[in-house]
Parts: sequence; structure tokens; C-alpha cells
Amino acid sequence: MSVEGTWNIVITTPVGRQQAALRLFPEGGVLRGIATGEAEEVPLTELSLDGDRLTWRQSITKPMRLHLAFDVVVRGDELAGTAKAGRLPATKVTGRRAAPSSDS
Repeated sequence: MSVEGTWNIVITTPVGRQQAALRLFPEGGVLRGIATGEAEEVPLTELSLDGDRLTWRQSITKPMRLHLAFDVVVRGDELAGTAKAGRLPATKVTGRRAAPSSDS
């Protein structure tokens, strides 16, 4: 299953819903990714796809400085799972693959 493309995700947190876009792409035979949200763009680290389970880590500074660990299951064009920041409780993550651009 290919997870490549752009995904619009929503993270339900105690401070409200946070939205981000993930761009997943192949680079040198390896899956890479970048997350964009709240006026910052950060690389995904420890990105791994095992069957339909996708995991990664990322560090953000907005709305606050956090190191997040994501664990989601991809089913077609949707994903669902959790994001965890340190000792804080896990929060719900949902997402949908963005439609390919017709500007090609």
C-alpha cells in the first residue's frame, strides 16, 4: 500500500484541534516526510510503514514546544490513531489523503 502523497490531519488536543499537512514521498528508496502547520515546517523522523501501521516522530514549537510520537493505521485514503507527547496522555489523530492536484 502506498502512503505517498499529501495528508490533511487533525490532532484533537486539550488546547483544541490542531491541523497539519503531511507530505510523504520517496527519497533514495526510503520513505520521507514533512509536516506543515502553524507557520512552521518540520521533518518527520523515525518514519516507518509496517503493513498498514505508520509511525513517526516530529518536534514542533507552535503552539508550544513538544516532541510528538505518532502511531496511526492507514486504510485507503484515511488514517486514524494517536499522537503522544512525553508523559502527556495520547491524543486522537485522524486524517484524509488530499486529492491530487490537477495542475500537473
